[in-house]
Amino acid sequence: MIRPGRVKIDHMSAEVTDSNPYSRLMALKRMGVVKEYERIREVSVLIVGLGGVGSVAAEMLTRCGIGKLLLFDYDVVELANMNRLFFRPEHAGLRKTEAATATLESINPDVCLEGHPYDVTSVPHFEHFLDRLRRGGPDGRSPVHLVLSCVDNYAARTAINQACNEADVAWMESGVSEDAVSGHIQTLFPGRTACFECLPPLLVASGVEESTLRREGVCAASLPTTMGIVAGLLVQNALKYLLDFGDLSYYLGYSALTDHFPRHTLWPNPDCGNIWCRRRQETWRGKGRAWQRRETDCREMGEGAGPVHGTNEWGIEVIGREGVDVEGEVGVERGSAASVQQSGKEGTEASLEELAAELSQLQS
Repeated sequence: MIRPGRVKIDHMSAEVTDSNPYSRLMALKRMGVVKEYERIREVSVLIVGLGGVGSVAAEMLTRCGIGKLLLFDYDVVELANMNRLFFRPEHAGLRKTEAATATLESINPDVCLEGHPYDVTSVPHFEHFLDRLRRGGPDGRSPVHLVLSCVDNYAARTAINQACNEADVAWMESGVSEDAVSGHIQTLFPGRTACFECLPPLLVASGVEESTLRREGVCAASLPTTMGIVAGLLVQNALKYLLDFGDLSYYLGYSALTDHFPRHTLWPNPDCGNIWCRRRQETWRGKGRAWQRRETDCREMGEGAGPVHGTNEWGIEVIGREGVDVEGEVGVERGSAASVQQSGKEGTEASLEELAAELSQLQS
């Protein structure tokens, strides 16, 4: 017999009892991992996309006791989604936001849930989406603390990028490959790291319509294992940022076939085509870039930390604003349009086609 859900709890308790749903989470504080775990009740996170990654990320944050979740997805649950985690057969036909809010509320009634079943890329809805970024905090007036992008197309990522640049809100992007055996997460701070338009995927930089690449009758693969791993990496990174512990990953890839986890730091492009990105860069210019070390508060921008990666295993160099090599900070995982040069080919800027070919060789 299934018992009814528990009642709401006003405050997190560290009391070690079987009836305390937060005792094992608060143990992180007792063990010195997190200074004030209970601060998570004061945090709001906005998630766009409730598919194989986003729905699992929402559940993880709910079980962690997040203060508020704002969920965006215009799609409905289908039986074809049952190979993924979170959704169940009885959800078929329901809007994903409806099914998610009902399920998450039953898991943890302490979390404030807000569902919006619309497409963030549509013009009529974009302004409302931007408003929720600016006023979706737990108090209903302040900005959300973090946005998680769990979408499967570039148009939605571009819309999220635009909104976060305008609202000056940090966001984390995620993705899983079409063959379901690789994925990535990326942290984007407006003006401080590369935005989605600073280092666009080759498809976006070339101006090709994404819909033209879909093969008729061929369905993209989806493994719950890969989706779950990427969701876990995404939420772990989000918790480190929100609760200020550990080292943030600014770009972390995952290859299931080789269990390889490449990491990069992606700098903003001073010639970015997004005007709001360039404005945010102006705001932060001259304040140092020590945020790449997590022991320095990313939200206050200290000074003095060196690059996370001191070596460049692939022999690729990224040329900075003044022509200075930025060793080890390779921003080419998605077919970047950044200025990239091969070692030994000094003075020759690689084209997008050459860069794509080089990436294919690296991945083979």
